[in-house]
Amino acid sequence: MPVNKKTKLGQIKISDDAIATLAGTTVNECYGVVGMISKNYLKDGYSALLKKENYAKGVVIKYEDEGLQIDVYVVISYGIKISEVVANLQQTVKYALEKTLNMDVASVNVHVEGIRINE
Repeated sequence: MPVNKKTKLGQIKISDDAIATLAGTTVNECYGVVGMISKNYLKDGYSALLKKENYAKGVVIKYEDEGLQIDVYVVISYGIKISEVVANLQQTVKYALEKTLNMDVASVNVHVEGIRINE
């Protein structure tokens, strides 16, 4: 379900893929995140990190009365405090989406699907 906005000049429609790509790009810029993984990685049997053009596969968007609910699936770097990385990620994604879309974000749920050692 795309986001619809009405302005004086007309109507704006923002697709779920555009929102997911924005969220995915923001996630990958956060400190401690190695990358994103597909939300269906167990079913697909494919656990490689997603590239820029596939960020939408690692993000689930749900529309609630309070605002958007975003689920992201990430791989975290080894040796960094996971709770700090996740808290930073939640705040950063929430801020970026609210600022860009001018919409409320009810929650950002982070699913840590793995830990990798950076070499």
